[in-house]
Amino acid sequence: MLRTNQSFLAYAQTLYAKQDQNETISLKHYTKGQKLLRQNEVATKVMLIADGITKCFFTEPNDKEYILEFLGKGEIIGEIECIRNIPCLCSIEAMTDVSIYAFSIPLFQSLLKKDLGLNALLIDAFAQRIINTASRASYQQLYTVEHSLAKLLALQAKQEISLSKEDMASYLGITLRSLNRGLKNLQA
Repeated sequence: MLRTNQSFLAYAQTLYAKQDQNETISLKHYTKGQKLLRQNEVATKVMLIADGITKCFFTEPNDKEYILEFLGKGEIIGEIECIRNIPCLCSIEAMTDVSIYAFSIPLFQSLLKKDLGLNALLIDAFAQRIINTASRASYQQLYTVEHSLAKLLALQAKQEISLSKEDMASYLGITLRSLNRGLKNLQA
């Protein structure tokens, strides 16, 4: 549920500490509820989460949200948009206070061309996303709402995260009414 990447975080911390005066990597802070990226807008930085928790979500034409993932320390955002030169695919919102390392687009593009370490970290992150997406999709197709909800509640307790009912429903891809029915069935 909560994705983190300690290797990517260590990489960003090292680059940030070694940079010279031109400040192509900055440390920025966001408060709970602030958007780091907005769906369909142009990303001006590639960001790596230093601390805090965010949610990554699509807003559909009917204004319903679908949460793809919850992202924590070491997760990179805005990199696909930079690589493909496209607007933001989804929105990223701070669920807690969040600190990020913000890479300038020219620096990130330069690192892509020269830094094999960055490329290895990106390939690993992309592969992990594919695995997570495939396993989550199959899980949601094969199990009942109650089963998925029980697993989500257990993960929340284990990772010490508290989600609103709206976020739980958006993450599971169900209506709030279905979520409430599932919660009621779990209590019975």
